[in-house]
Amino acid sequence: MLKLNGISVKYGSYTAIQQVNIEVEKGDIVVLLGSNGAGKSTTFRTISGLNKPFEGEIEFEGQSIKGRSPDRIVQSGVVQCAEGRKLFSDMSVQENLRMGAYVHRRKKEQIKQSIEHVYELFPILKDKRNDAAGSLSGGQQQMLAIGRALMSKPKLMLLDEPSVGLAPLIVEQMFEVIQQINKEGTTILLAEQNANAALKIANKGYVFENGSIVVKGSSDELFANEEVRKAYIGA
Repeated sequence: MLKLNGISVKYGSYTAIQQVNIEVEKGDIVVLLGSNGAGKSTTFRTISGLNKPFEGEIEFEGQSIKGRSPDRIVQSGVVQCAEGRKLFSDMSVQENLRMGAYVHRRKKEQIKQSIEHVYELFPILKDKRNDAAGSLSGGQQQMLAIGRALMSKPKLMLLDEPSVGLAPLIVEQMFEVIQQINKEGTTILLAEQNANAALKIANKGYVFENGSIVVKGSSDELFANEEVRKAYIGA
């Protein structure tokens, strides 16, 4: 479904990621592991069209999306849920969800159905649908950010650090919902520092260090890798 072939990105003279190769098959959950600054978010921004690679190719469903504008990439079915949520804090929960559907300009009834689906996944958002997004707890804001991304009807969702700053119980609930979204037909590319939780739901993963992929494999292989366990999971 998604292929990155030899992607390299610079910020000025600094090479942020170098020769990154990633494959995501339709229906999978794939996780990118690594510490802050390792290159995960840069990779996501490059897939989404926000960063321009100076070498390499990006293909989605067999067609190049390198050089496309971010809105065209969303229209093609690739939607990013950014780290830090990036909500419209003064707008209500329901208004934020409606903004997620804007790029497709769908009919009111279709938008209403999509909102109801988000409320089924996250019932607390329905209770708070008229509240300002900025008034929500961290966990509720993350739910809203994922819900807003779902409003764009993604084929592939990029989830950047969805568990950051959340209590363990909320993290567990969040990963259960990510699995549910995947089972409903959305392929997931997930960037995470919480390797233990992410690998439990992923099919395979890639480990980033200093802008390059240093280890890749199935989730079982990464769990069994002693260096990966020491660095990201614990003994």
